[in-house]
Amino acid sequence: MARCLTIAVAQTGPIQRSAMRAETVDRLVHLLEQSAAVGAEIAVFPEMALTTFFPRWRIDDQAEIDAFFESAMPGPETQRLYDAAARLKIGFAVGYCEITREDGRTRHFNTMDLVGPDGRFIGRYRKMHVPGSAEPEEGTTTHLERRYFEPGNLGFPVFDYRGVRIGMAICNDRRWPETYRMLCLNGAEVAVLGYNTPLLLDEAPALAHLRMFHNHLPMQAGAYQNTLWVAAAAKAGLEDGQALIGGSCIIAPTGEIAAQAISLGDEVIVHRADLDLIATCRKVNFDFALYRRPDQYRLISEPAGSHV
Repeated sequence: MARCLTIAVAQTGPIQRSAMRAETVDRLVHLLEQSAAVGAEIAVFPEMALTTFFPRWRIDDQAEIDAFFESAMPGPETQRLYDAAARLKIGFAVGYCEITREDGRTRHFNTMDLVGPDGRFIGRYRKMHVPGSAEPEEGTTTHLERRYFEPGNLGFPVFDYRGVRIGMAICNDRRWPETYRMLCLNGAEVAVLGYNTPLLLDEAPALAHLRMFHNHLPMQAGAYQNTLWVAAAAKAGLEDGQALIGGSCIIAPTGEIAAQAISLGDEVIVHRADLDLIATCRKVNFDFALYRRPDQYRLISEPAGSHV
């Protein structure tokens, strides 16, 4: 009997800065209900699914910054999403901004949690490849993630979900081949991720027509080269004056897009992922135990910038 996992990707439209957290959670609960109604066993939400993408602004008031962060998941305003998962018997992965106390100091991460169909926490990932800058730069789209977030410190963990090995990634992580390879080597069968991606970049107007192509390209390559299912949820539409691309998708280990969103609003796409297809793809080109040459790849793990 084939091993399968029915995956829903729950794209959201824009979440404006004026939106109350309760209003946003209502939307996520509705998307989770839609996912369960079509038979999904897990739903994937976007990066920063509870707030607007605030790194588009420079904010100096720390209290104002911290208002975008969650000190606990679930918390008073997000508990309803976890309760809905238990009621519907469907798990989810959700991106959010995490504030925590570690090593004697307050720390801020761009985070994604995996939650089981009983509404209980399974595992956590913190965004590894934090892009942008700490200060606005002339001629460049303002993207200040490095002002507000530290790079992740949990590695690339993989968790058991109903007998399926699931790993997580967030936005810019999807553009790095190391993300998928590390998840693959850690035993992942499915990679779930969320993103917030501008439609246009001030620094590269000539590449505007390639934005969606460059969105899907690394995910399709990562799925194919690492024999993984990839499920990616966008936040899309015009959010606080900035247009975000959609293109939420589910990608097979063959590199094919199995399902794709067609709107820039709240939308659920679903696909029954054949996990046995992973073994088939590995037989074709990617027998990692037989063909990999890690002794010849040492340059990849040398210090950043040493060969640039």
